[in-house]
Amino acid sequence: MTDSPSEPNEEQEAPEGEEPTPIGKDRSELAASVAQLVGAIAHTSDFSLAKVKVDAAKWAETITAARDSGLDFFSFLSAIDWSKEVAVGDPVDDVDSLQERYEVLCALGTTEDDRYVVFSADVSKQGAAIGSLVDVFSGADWHEREAHEMFGIDFQGHPNLIKLYLPDAFEGYPLRKSYPLLSREVKPWPGKVDVEDMPSTENPEAGDAAQPAEEAE
Repeated sequence: MTDSPSEPNEEQEAPEGEEPTPIGKDRSELAASVAQLVGAIAHTSDFSLAKVKVDAAKWAETITAARDSGLDFFSFLSAIDWSKEVAVGDPVDDVDSLQERYEVLCALGTTEDDRYVVFSADVSKQGAAIGSLVDVFSGADWHEREAHEMFGIDFQGHPNLIKLYLPDAFEGYPLRKSYPLLSREVKPWPGKVDVEDMPSTENPEAGDAAQPAEEAE
C-alpha cells in the first residue's frame, strides 16, 4: 500500500440539536453497532476483526456516516478480484459457489484507541465502478489511483484518476487474477521454499547435511 495522508477532510457539523451516533466501545459489539449505524447488508467479527458489508451504491454515503460517528482515521483502501479463472497457479476449489466480482475494501479507525472497521462493497466486473471517497477522506486519493491502476475499477468523482506506478503505455491490470504475471509462471506464488537445518552443538549432523555433497564426502 502506498503511504498517503490519513487525516479526514474538514468535518461537517451535525445539524443543530442532533449528535452523531457513537460507535460501540466493546470490540465484540463493534461490527454490529457500526452495521446498524450505516444500514449494512451484513457484518462479521471473525478473529476479532470487525467487517461490515455495505451497498456499493451508497459507498461514499456510508463511509461519511462512519467518519462522522467516530471512525475518523482513514487507514487504507484496496480491492480483491474474486474470479473463477486464474491465469497461473492453483484453480479455485469450489468454482460453482464463487460469485465473480471485485470486492472493494476500506479500513477506518478511531483516533481514540485501537478500534477499527473494514468496510466492504461488491462491484460487478462489467463496467466496474464505485463512488470516490476523496471528498470524504483526502488520503483516499492515492489508494484509489492504485486500485484503478491494478484492478481497472473506476472511482467515480475522483479528480485525477491517472496511473500511480506504471508507465502510460502499460496495458492490462496486474492484480487481476486473469493477468499472467511472468514471475508466477516461473515459480507459482508462494512457491516451494527449501529449508536446511542450521548447524548446532545439539544437532552436529545438521551441519553435514547442509554442506554440498562433494564437501560432505
